[in-house]
Amino acid sequence: MNLNIFKSIPELNEKLIAYVIEIANQAIESKGSFNFVLTGGNSPKELYRQLATTYKNEIDWTKVYFFFGDERTVLPNHKDYNGLMAKENLFAYLQTPASHIFYMDTTLQPEAAAIAYKNALDQHFKDQPIVFDLVLLGMGDDAHTASIFPGTDLVQNKEETVAAVWVEKLNTYRISLTAPLINKAKNIAFITFGDNKAIALAKVLASDQKDPNTYPAQLINPINGNLAWFVDEQAASLL
Repeated sequence: MNLNIFKSIPELNEKLIAYVIEIANQAIESKGSFNFVLTGGNSPKELYRQLATTYKNEIDWTKVYFFFGDERTVLPNHKDYNGLMAKENLFAYLQTPASHIFYMDTTLQPEAAAIAYKNALDQHFKDQPIVFDLVLLGMGDDAHTASIFPGTDLVQNKEETVAAVWVEKLNTYRISLTAPLINKAKNIAFITFGDNKAIALAKVLASDQKDPNTYPAQLINPINGNLAWFVDEQAASLL
């Protein structure tokens, strides 16, 4: 695990962008494509926008395929839909073809949407193991990541799959990659900033306090890949 702490969010974004570019170009050079899992929420907005504008020419985007770590069960035109945020801040600038974007179909019921997404992944990876080149993750102030929330069924899920999960505290379903599927990735990077994340980050990284049911981000530990945290000094203040 590689922990990177930065004085400011712009500096964090700059280094994380360089990290994404390096992994993307390595993947494209070695196998001709880059399979990139995006995270939602507000944290990566500026990262996506800069990748798609300032650093647009640093990656051959025609060889990039985009996926999502999780999705809210709202319609695709809803402001909280992760896919819409990525479209507005990344895909629109890059003019990404629809065939290169794997949205979660929230017009379906949650269980059906999870099954459909897993089928789409299997088809893309030609029924070979699903191994993403890079999974970008956020972390909530309750230590959830993707939609693996504390105390939910998804914490205990041992399958390498996509699952629907009921999140009691939000009174809604979410759709998410499971931790075992995420952990097959070649590279996993967390983007975490703000003093509201300090307690969760300290708990998640505490070597003597393994309790993934309470701190689900502890589940993320790639089998044969690299794990990196990109955090600011506020989030790291209790480490």
